[in-house]
Amino acid sequence: MSTTVSGKSGTWRNWAGNVTARPVREVAPASVEELSAAVRKAADDGLRVKAVGTGHSFTAAAATDGVLIRPQLLTGIRNIDREAGTVTVEAGTPLKRLNVALAREGLSLTNMGDIMEQTVSGATSTGTHGTGRDSASIAAQIKGLELVTADGSLLTCSEEENPDVFAAARVGIGALGIVTAITFSVEPIFLLTAREEPMTFDKVTADFDELFTENEHFEFYWFPHTGNCNTKRNNRSAGPEKPIGQIGGWIEDEFLSNGVFQVANLVGRAAPATIPTIAKISSRALSARTYTDIPYKVFTSPRRVRFVEMEYAVPREALVETLRELKTMVDRSSLRVSFPVEVRTAPADDIALSTASGRESAYIAVHMFRGTPYQAYFTAAERIFTAHEGRPHWGKVHTRDAEYFSKVYPRFGEFTALRDRLDPDRRFGNDYLRRVLGS
Repeated sequence: MSTTVSGKSGTWRNWAGNVTARPVREVAPASVEELSAAVRKAADDGLRVKAVGTGHSFTAAAATDGVLIRPQLLTGIRNIDREAGTVTVEAGTPLKRLNVALAREGLSLTNMGDIMEQTVSGATSTGTHGTGRDSASIAAQIKGLELVTADGSLLTCSEEENPDVFAAARVGIGALGIVTAITFSVEPIFLLTAREEPMTFDKVTADFDELFTENEHFEFYWFPHTGNCNTKRNNRSAGPEKPIGQIGGWIEDEFLSNGVFQVANLVGRAAPATIPTIAKISSRALSARTYTDIPYKVFTSPRRVRFVEMEYAVPREALVETLRELKTMVDRSSLRVSFPVEVRTAPADDIALSTASGRESAYIAVHMFRGTPYQAYFTAAERIFTAHEGRPHWGKVHTRDAEYFSKVYPRFGEFTALRDRLDPDRRFGNDYLRRVLGS
């Protein structure tokens, strides 16, 4: 296959539609060699370069006015090493395709986020995570990676080879180079039993430490303007496999969680005064259920209603206080919030710019329906999050800058020094990286 090059300066938009860019040209390399050549050609032309996945970031992390690299031809599994418990996959492979392919081989990632539309490189580079008491983000499951650096050379990284780059590039925000392949740790496929049930806000916050401690994966959603939450507990199971029934799954996951929810948000956007009533109905729409299935079918859910999102990681011990402050703020304000607030956790990891770097973390994600003004809500929420030394998700809306990050990331200087070494001319830079990492 040959490289696909577009000389047209079309407009690129992200999934949520809140970020646009007009690159000079687009390139879809069919090999690592062609990607390296595209980077060298960009340098010759004095252009910056960014790779873009499926556009699921809400920030401009992948936006460029230079050369836009599309990795859709760099997909598929390179190698499975069952003895080592690893799989090496091309960087443009969608997580969905990886999960299905691994399942066919009787293998699975240990943990994953709640959607699987992203490419593996996009998901890891921005710190995508699920929820877990002991198992961490997708990036923390990386055992090795390759990236093309600013001079077009290919760098291979692991704990043994270029360990300083490995420590940073697993969550690199596209600042160190373009990832071409990732080696993940995998394990024999297993079963998870999911228990979903409603719970009051007061109970889930009062019992949070117990719920967190007793479950391998615990998360919940609080519906603003109500005292209601939906909780989900995922734990490994010996079986038997009892997946969600086809009809029941369609009713709850497609009809209610996507179809009806979409209509409710359209009504709320047109008539904001109806949102508190809609929230009360929505928070009671889903019934309790228990099911057992292979991991990706339990961890992930379809998300077809488009939104804009902000998410911050706070120290886990600060979660309940932070969440109660958020609820008090919403209750006392004139805000009308139609999307639930999502809460998850992650153990500490050793990645320089991971939101869980060096500390056990809890995540609070706030959302607004696409097309609804979100600035007032997000600004008020961000004020609360930053008061608890929160770290924003690199791919989700925030207003923080390098000065702030230098205070909340102990290894921030380590990352920026590595960037200075690998990309001194900022070939992979853009306005977003200038703000969050400095010039």
